[in-house]
Amino acid sequence: MLTKDDSNKKAPFKKSFSKGRKKVKPEFEQKVIDIARVTRVVKGGKRFRFRTVVVIGDRKGKVGVGVSSGPDMRISTEKSYADAKKNMIVLGFTGSTIPYRVDQKLGSAKVLLKPATKGNGVVAGGAVRTVISLSGIKDISGKMLGAKSRLNNARATIEALKQFSVKKNREIILKKAEKVEVEKKPEAKKTTEKDQVKK
Repeated sequence: MLTKDDSNKKAPFKKSFSKGRKKVKPEFEQKVIDIARVTRVVKGGKRFRFRTVVVIGDRKGKVGVGVSSGPDMRISTEKSYADAKKNMIVLGFTGSTIPYRVDQKLGSAKVLLKPATKGNGVVAGGAVRTVISLSGIKDISGKMLGAKSRLNNARATIEALKQFSVKKNREIILKKAEKVEVEKKPEAKKTTEKDQVKK
């Protein structure tokens, strides 16, 4: 039985080890933009699975969209994250906005992206806004003109941003370099029958 003296005593100090540990920041930020429950009818009844669409990005020019399904939410989200990481694009322009206007169609989804002045912010909605904000673009105007499917709109936005990707820029530079080389090469003189007779 507790006495009056025991009750007045303070509880012993417990050392917590969690405070000393630093939280490891993930490589990419992720956002789940769509969750769908997929049902498959089999002999014994119905089988339920979950399909998730995930957008990942580092807000510094890298962004990707992934989709996958699994028996529960956690597994499908992890698989979607891995799929998005495989299909990432790297933007290759400087500044807070895109260089020029882009109209992109993918399936029934249509996306329009326009450059905006500094301080305008991201004027877009739905999946387009998520992809743009995670890519690191700060000033842009976007519009969804086709279907409302979040997956298709996210993929259409990625396709539109691919025009400004490092990979695309390299391809354009290489094509220009090839054209210059072809133009610089002197044309070989055609030898006629008269020239051969002279020799």
